[in-house]
Amino acid sequence: MKPLIEMRNISKEFHNSQETIYALKPTNFVAYEGELVGIVGPSGSGKSTFLTILGGLQTPTTGEVIINGEPFSSLDEKLRSKIRLKKIGFILQTSNLIPFLKVKEQMFLYNRINHSKVENDWLRELFTKLGISKLSDKYPSELSGGERQRVAIVKALYHRPNVIFADEPTASLDTKHAFEVIELLKRETKEQKKATIMVTHDERLTEFCDRVYQMIDGTITQIR
Repeated sequence: MKPLIEMRNISKEFHNSQETIYALKPTNFVAYEGELVGIVGPSGSGKSTFLTILGGLQTPTTGEVIINGEPFSSLDEKLRSKIRLKKIGFILQTSNLIPFLKVKEQMFLYNRINHSKVENDWLRELFTKLGISKLSDKYPSELSGGERQRVAIVKALYHRPNVIFADEPTASLDTKHAFEVIELLKRETKEQKKATIMVTHDERLTEFCDRVYQMIDGTITQIR
């Protein structure tokens, strides 16, 4: 299997006048194409630090993040932003949709930012596969929680990223819709050969993961 994102001896420290806080202790991690990886752990354990460093939103104190075989975390913020735009997709617990844009317009925004053409055939395929074709002219306020998360998955997949980060993607959903969303996410990860890393408090969702890690006090350990 091809590694799509790696952490090599990554750590993150914060300093104040009295002590050093180790938000993330020296960590090695890799996620492969077609793999859904779950990260569980209590609040304050370092999961958010882990995810934001992987996503290039924070720089590590030591070590290097590699995406698709290329250095990532050592680049300046401008270059990291360009790579994030092309190679990373984000799914957040609040679905991260812009309230005044229709569903189809949420996707076109990427093309405007990236100065690229709309991929209508690819967009239709995604809309069909995730069952939201009839929602393309609706606003986020007109959608259910499950529908918004389906749209968020399409938004994360539309620009064909290598890696998807899902931060509590089912937190606002009931059980039925939560399982629907995670099943869709796993299927698309496999079919599109993405690496998806999901942080969740809902350990029922780990049944859908290929590997599961637990984060406690800045230390990550594989538990399945």
